[in-house]
Amino acid sequence: MAGGKIFQPSNKIRLTNVSIVRLRKGGKRFEVACYKNKVTEWRTGVEKDIDEVLQIHQVYMNVSKGEVAKTDVLLKCFKTDDVDKVVDEILTKGEQQVSDKERQHQLDNMFRDIATNVVEMCINPNTQQQYTVTMIEKAMSGIHYSVNTNRSAKQQALDVIRQLQEQATIPIARAQMRVRIKVPAKDGKRMKKDIDELISAMEDEEHGEEYEYVCLVDPGKYGEVAELVSRETKGAGEVVILNFMDLKGQDDTPM
Repeated sequence: MAGGKIFQPSNKIRLTNVSIVRLRKGGKRFEVACYKNKVTEWRTGVEKDIDEVLQIHQVYMNVSKGEVAKTDVLLKCFKTDDVDKVVDEILTKGEQQVSDKERQHQLDNMFRDIATNVVEMCINPNTQQQYTVTMIEKAMSGIHYSVNTNRSAKQQALDVIRQLQEQATIPIARAQMRVRIKVPAKDGKRMKKDIDELISAMEDEEHGEEYEYVCLVDPGKYGEVAELVSRETKGAGEVVILNFMDLKGQDDTPM
């Protein structure tokens, strides 16, 4: 068209809010374009919909240039041309490309999330109070805890609790769970001894057509209690979490 511009197609991809995950395999570099913050959620299992993670459902040799990985290259390096399987491997094993500032921001946020999880799960056994997030963050710094952005905050909180207990950094224990156990009357008396061995304290007990117990259980023992009830009653019993035992506020005593 006279006086007009000639349109030149371009393969370059211009994406906003993009985070590139890169994996080197078979001597070549492969990339996928993701939404920021979604990669960590995918790796920790928070996000399960791949379409919420990927900006474009494609494997690239170079995202910014729009260079798509060819089928024969995928077959040679990944032994498959199934894009979903290749994408999953890249997301799982690849390195997320972020700036130093962004990476530090991620680490700081995860550090605080871990501390918050510890606060929600634990108490000072001497005072029966929860710690503040700031106090747990200080204790985590004291044991030089290193954050792993590929694991969930809850998983790492359990690591922190174990390390704080092993190193006796601060007095800390898991808050007790209050549960209701119901079993058929024919099983109740027989199971009482086994239940007593797993719980921390019995708060209430009723006998009738069913045996019903309200008791405190250490969170680490909950799975054993649930498995015992299911096994011994052949699925006829139940274990219901009522709440965590009443706490007396937060302990802000300087450490």
